Amino acid sequence: MRVAITLEQCWHDVPGGTGVYGVELARELAHIVDTVGVAGRHGRAATKGFAPPVTMTSLPVGGPLLYEGWLRLGWPRVEGATGAVDVVHSTSIIPAATALPLVVTVHDLAFLHDPSHFTARGVRVFRRSMELVKRKATRIICVSRTTFDDCVANGFPMDRLKHVPNGVRSVEVSAGAVETVIAKLGIPREFLLFVGTVEPRKNLARLIEAHASLGDRVPELVIAGAAGWGGDNSLVDANNSRVRFLGFVPDAELNCLYSAATAVCYPSIREGFGLPILEAMSHGAPVVTSRGGATEEVAGGAAELVDALDVGSIADGILRALANRDELSGRGRQRAAEMSWKRTAELTRDVYVEAIADFPGRRA
Repeated sequence: MRVAITLEQCWHDVPGGTGVYGVELARELAHIVDTVGVAGRHGRAATKGFAPPVTMTSLPVGGPLLYEGWLRLGWPRVEGATGAVDVVHSTSIIPAATALPLVVTVHDLAFLHDPSHFTARGVRVFRRSMELVKRKATRIICVSRTTFDDCVANGFPMDRLKHVPNGVRSVEVSAGAVETVIAKLGIPREFLLFVGTVEPRKNLARLIEAHASLGDRVPELVIAGAAGWGGDNSLVDANNSRVRFLGFVPDAELNCLYSAATAVCYPSIREGFGLPILEAMSHGAPVVTSRGGATEEVAGGAAELVDALDVGSIADGILRALANRDELSGRGRQRAAEMSWKRTAELTRDVYVEAIADFPGRRA
C-alpha cells in the first residue's frame, strides 16, 4: 500500500493540533506503509517544530491558493505530484483533490457551534469543506467519540465515519534538562502551566481570572503557546508578575515544562480532542480540564474536571488538583500509556484498507 498524506498545515503560521496530528501520524505510518507527504509549493521551510518526518512532494501552489483550488476547482490533484498511490489522506477537514480513494480526518466542528471563535474566512472555508467531505470522502476519521457524534448530528454519512483516537508520544526528560530549561526561561520551580494556541476558545480569560482569585495559594501561571486568531496578551495586566506568556515553545523545552509543572490547566471551551491533556499526563503532571465533550473523554477519569464557563469551578479544580497531585499523576500516566500514535497509525491503516476496498462501489 502506498499512501499520500497531506501536511500543508505544517506551513501554517500556527499549525496547532492538526499540525501535531499530521506530523505524528506520518511518523508512525512510515513504519507500516509506504508514505509520501504532500504540501503546496513554499519558499521557506516548514514552521519551526513541524518539519514533516516523511519524504515530501510539492503541488504547484500552496497556502490559501491551494485550499481554494481544492475546494472550488478540484485542482491540483494529489496523484499528479506523487505518482501512483493507493489512497489519499487529508489530515484536516479541507479535502484534497483526487480521483482516488479519499480519507479525511475531521478534528472538530467547532466552527458550527462557536463561529465567533474563528475568522469569518475560516468559517466559510470550513463550511465548504464540510459539505465536500460529506459528498466525496470514502472514509471520514473522527479523532474522538465527541466529534463522531457531532458529525452524525450534522448529516455526515454514518456508514463512512470511523472513530480513530489520537495518541501521545512519551518522551523521557532528564532532571538536568529540566533544570536548564527552567533557568533559561526564568520560571520558578513550582508553576501552573497552560499549553495551547492563544485564541478565544482556549478560555484563557477565565483561567487567568480563576488564577488571580486564588492569590498566593497557588503558584505562578505560565502560558506556553503561539498567538492564534484573537489571541490577546493584554489579558495579563502589565503589573501582574504572576502570569507570564512564553509564546511558542519548542518540543524539547515543552516536554521539560510538562515534567516540571505543578499542574497543567486546560479548561478549554470546546475541543475535538485536547492533545495537551495526554501530553501532560505522559509526564506525570496532574491535569485540570473541562467537564463534558472531548476533554472529559480524553481525560478518561484521570483529571480534575471543571465547568469551563464558571471561574469559581476552575479555581476549585486547581485547588483539588494540587491537593490530589500524587494520585492524579499516577492515574494520568496510566491513561497516557493506553494511548499511542503507533496505535493511531495502525487503526488508520485499517481505515485505508476499507477505503480502498469500498472505493469502486462508492464512486458508482
